[in-house]
Amino acid sequence: MEPEKLIIFEYSGTLSLDAVLFTRPGNLMKELRESGLVDLGITSPEISWEEIVNPTWEEGSAASFSYKKVMAKRVKDKFSSGISDEIIILAASRFVEIYLGHSSVDKQWKHIFRILDEHPGVCTVIATDHYAEATGYILKFPGELDVQAMAAKESFANPEFVAADSADLGVHKTYRRFWEILKVNLQLDAVRQILLIDDFGFNEMKGDSYGGLEKIERRKEKAVGLLEKVFPAIMCGPFHLWSNMNNTIPLEIQKQVTGLLLQKHP
Repeated sequence: MEPEKLIIFEYSGTLSLDAVLFTRPGNLMKELRESGLVDLGITSPEISWEEIVNPTWEEGSAASFSYKKVMAKRVKDKFSSGISDEIIILAASRFVEIYLGHSSVDKQWKHIFRILDEHPGVCTVIATDHYAEATGYILKFPGELDVQAMAAKESFANPEFVAADSADLGVHKTYRRFWEILKVNLQLDAVRQILLIDDFGFNEMKGDSYGGLEKIERRKEKAVGLLEKVFPAIMCGPFHLWSNMNNTIPLEIQKQVTGLLLQKHP
């Protein structure tokens, strides 16, 4: 059965609040020390954001090669003249692995994902602008529920659970091309109803250039506009802005999901 309903979850900040909590200054400083980056000159969270993460985000989240490589090159070019490549690569690799290891999907989402697994005709997509290494970590979550999941860079029909990573598709989800690739690869021509669950950057920390309340509404409008152009679908909603940081999934999200599953398309 070709999917008639599409549910799209954002990853960092929505499915995974831990990914956001990781970047809190106290925790981030701890991980900079443990990874060895402090010894290379990354001595504060501010330096980490301003000199490493923000300048490499565009390249790292749209590249098929690892972010470890991107980060190591930036550290070497900016901070670590005279230090061996081996030490730099090791520190960058440690940091990326620690970050992704702390970016797990909140266990409270399991109930909703189990409900989705019981409904054929629904395609669930975890869509994210992220690094190449993130796809494998994202796919672990459906696997824990004994649900078969695949990466969106593969072409296949009748998908149920999909990880759509910008690094795999070569373009950010803020561009129409991302959704066009997804539609073709997953054969989603029959989709008529969509629910988007996204915090639109609300839960990102201040150090991240992606954050900023003034940008949220623009992101939301652009996301809706892109989906409307690619899919001839009724946009089910309302679009949910998850503003909680207390690890409690609002009941309203579950109501929206179950409401979409029960609703008949025109």
